[in-house]
Amino acid sequence: MPEPVGVRQAQAQRTRSGVLAAAAAVFVEQGVQAPVRDIAERAGVGVGTIYRNFPTRADLVTAVYRHQIDTCAALAPQLLAESASPSTALTRWVDAFVEFLVTKHGLGAALGSGDPGLENLHTLMLDTLVPACETLLEACAAAHQLSPGITAYTLMRAIGNLCITGPDYDQADAKHMVATLLYGCSRKA
Repeated sequence: MPEPVGVRQAQAQRTRSGVLAAAAAVFVEQGVQAPVRDIAERAGVGVGTIYRNFPTRADLVTAVYRHQIDTCAALAPQLLAESASPSTALTRWVDAFVEFLVTKHGLGAALGSGDPGLENLHTLMLDTLVPACETLLEACAAAHQLSPGITAYTLMRAIGNLCITGPDYDQADAKHMVATLLYGCSRKA
């Protein structure tokens, strides 16, 4: 007897979510050019399942980063609601944004690869995350916790530049420098 449609859809969604989680973890470890077989092994599925859900590498990369971008954007209002102050919410959101940026090994190369499936990823990131950051900055400004003239795009670009890691500059260095940047952006009483 065949399974009801709802059960099959739920299983397909669990499989897709498992593949996205596995791909995100493998991308952190190996970069976005990691072998699909490593992602399939981590997800506990066959390579064919990966390709059935994501016909191209660009489809998989885009789906992983879209999910992570959406998660980061959704964090902004949540942090504003639960934090003691807008500046605390901003700091916590920036920490999540930094984590997102410094774990994207190979994404810069993928974005510049000319792959048409990836060309909108940078725009998606800006269109989704700049408004989230702007919400936090507006709350900080209204609470007089932010120096005037700081825009979300400029702040995020500065953070992005500080998150370019290398042999003598790692994730801890990036986090320290971003914390220093945020301190410099705060309004001093």
